[in-house]
Amino acid sequence: MAAPPFSTLRSSSSAASPPSITTTFGSCQSVQFLNSNNNKLKKNNLNFKHRLSIRASNLASDDNVVTLLDYGAGNVRSIRNAIGHLGFKIKDVQTSEDILDAKRLVFPGVGAFAPAMDVLNRNGWAEALCTYIDQDRPFLGICLGMQLLFDSSEENGFVEGLGLIPGIVGRFDPSKGFSVPHIGWNAVRTTKDTDILEEIGNRHVYFVHSYRALPSDANKEWVSSTCNYGDDFIASVRRGNVHAVQFHPEKSGDVGLSILRRFLNPKSEIAKKSTQGKASQLAKRVIACLDVRANDKGDLVVTKGDQYDVREDTEENEVRNLGKPVELAGQYYKDGADEISFLNITGFRDFPLGDLPMLQVLLRASENVFVPLTVGGGIRDFTDGSGRYYSSLEVASEYFRSGADKVSIGSDAVYAAEELLKTGVKSGKSSLEQISRVYGNQAVVVSIDPRRVYVKNPKDVEFKVMRVRNPGPNGEEYAWYQCTVNGGREGRPIGAYELAKAVEELGAGEILLNCIDCDGQGKGFDIDLVNLISDAVSIPVIASSGAGASEHFSEVFRQTNASAALAAGIFHRKEVPIQTVKSHLLKEGIEVRM
Repeated sequence: MAAPPFSTLRSSSSAASPPSITTTFGSCQSVQFLNSNNNKLKKNNLNFKHRLSIRASNLASDDNVVTLLDYGAGNVRSIRNAIGHLGFKIKDVQTSEDILDAKRLVFPGVGAFAPAMDVLNRNGWAEALCTYIDQDRPFLGICLGMQLLFDSSEENGFVEGLGLIPGIVGRFDPSKGFSVPHIGWNAVRTTKDTDILEEIGNRHVYFVHSYRALPSDANKEWVSSTCNYGDDFIASVRRGNVHAVQFHPEKSGDVGLSILRRFLNPKSEIAKKSTQGKASQLAKRVIACLDVRANDKGDLVVTKGDQYDVREDTEENEVRNLGKPVELAGQYYKDGADEISFLNITGFRDFPLGDLPMLQVLLRASENVFVPLTVGGGIRDFTDGSGRYYSSLEVASEYFRSGADKVSIGSDAVYAAEELLKTGVKSGKSSLEQISRVYGNQAVVVSIDPRRVYVKNPKDVEFKVMRVRNPGPNGEEYAWYQCTVNGGREGRPIGAYELAKAVEELGAGEILLNCIDCDGQGKGFDIDLVNLISDAVSIPVIASSGAGASEHFSEVFRQTNASAALAAGIFHRKEVPIQTVKSHLLKEGIEVRM
């Protein structure tokens, strides 16, 4: 069995700790999610301002308390932060009696259907939850917390759910031309009155899931809103005081916070805000990326490279410093970024979980940033200096528990793809496979860092070659895209096309597609590369590297199937504000979240 996770941060927001939960996820090794005080917290002198989870004995007569059913997997910190942001306290479920005694219960399901039901059944929580809901008491299920209310799911074979709502939770059908998972900001259509959705109007909300339940005559009395993605699926349900949503209100900005506020305090007078935008379909995402590394003084700073070189061209040759990561993340949230990515470009080399400052960046950023957060850098198996082994799953778990919604894997995914192409067999042991099996492929992004290699004859190489718009230095009309590892410093014998196909098979839910040749150039995205990859896979692709103007975003969205476009330097240097990009896209008839 693998060593238990490095859990210094799980307990930082909780004085009353839920029980240790040990569960087996398919063929994966047993993983323990612990919530206990750890001496390493004291050793590192970490101070946390918010203590969102407090002892039950102090809450018996407190009407300002929310009972949270945290079954031990995924990013639940975001919903904790959102509830705390709205002025409420949290009591964690430790026993089935805590469910039955709750005045209002929130179930933020994260992860996969089967392991969640396993935990509910083994702890006696499933029966208590059914009793609580049957009594028509205030309940809010989120994402998987909604899906578990249905009869069954096909996610892990056939798995029975709680059976409160008729229907089977099935996978989206990619053959209809839509990327799976369904990731991004989409519109919902209300089908009956429900107070908590009153402010949703024509606004987008954030979805991230591969499985959904379909409306039918059998469950129509429950359905309160639907969303279209290939088919109309159930976006929310409501019966009496029982609510559940497929989307993530804690990641849906102001409109999401309004949904939580109306559920937590339905009797309060809440002024209805004027709605902006005309949400009608899945929006194209504009993502702000923060390349984070330690400077020469040891401080974490946001930097930006020029073809991956992040040092200034000065005598001192210092690391380019464009600001503090937490402050910039907060500003980008206010500016309208649809997601924020933290890419640690130098950390984690020897001891990924020893990089506590980066974990604190996530902890602090997630307190006031209510859009999705992705973190990447060194998420892999490793052995620390004392000889203790940690699996990549344990490493990823810490980032999820610290506030990340998705993790980005780079070099480790390249090695896993090379092995798959060599053997034709999925080992099940790669970081990509481990994490996607437990948390779902929607939680795993693969970052691809290729550089263009020109060739005169397509038959000269064994990799996918394409005709490029801009000829090479010797007039070459063709090129293949060689993947790199270690921050672009080492080329590998695998092309971006081959890598993308392999990582999708291994369990990636999204591809972050960089281009070393375009990085920092400000001349636009590599349209040839984006088309090559977005047409090759059925998972969403994020275009990255090269944005220098608003027109570059409309160009990549019009000429490729990219689901999102990412930029860093132009946002950091305030050359092109996020709202300027979005206003331009709207004028061009491209739907975005406003």
